[in-house]
Amino acid sequence: MPRTVITFGTFDVFHVGHLRVLERAAELGDRLVVGVSADALNERKKGRAPIFSQRERLAIVGALKVVDAVFVEESLEQKRDYIVEHRADVLVMGDDWAGKFDEFSDVCEVVYLERTPAISTTAIIEHIADL
Repeated sequence: MPRTVITFGTFDVFHVGHLRVLERAAELGDRLVVGVSADALNERKKGRAPIFSQRERLAIVGALKVVDAVFVEESLEQKRDYIVEHRADVLVMGDDWAGKFDEFSDVCEVVYLERTPAISTTAIIEHIADL
């Protein structure tokens, strides 16, 4: 039976750190499903609109060969529903979220992957703004 991995993120200003975490997540199963944060969710969560629209971010992430399916994550409170709906066997998140999603271990394995050092979307946006 195929093993489904699910992960979530904004994936704004897509960079090598995003690619590496998705590649490593894909290695944990046979199928990778990615929830891309809705524009409105991103605004509530980060207090700013994403640089790239929800439609553009879905297209970018969905075009990656390691990604089998993408969907819009409308709400942080629906994570359990998304996990169950997509029949995920593994939830993968960055280690900056370590421990925060352990509550889902009753429906799937929860794995926290180390983030790529010295790279962040916020730092890239700030650097560009300073140019």
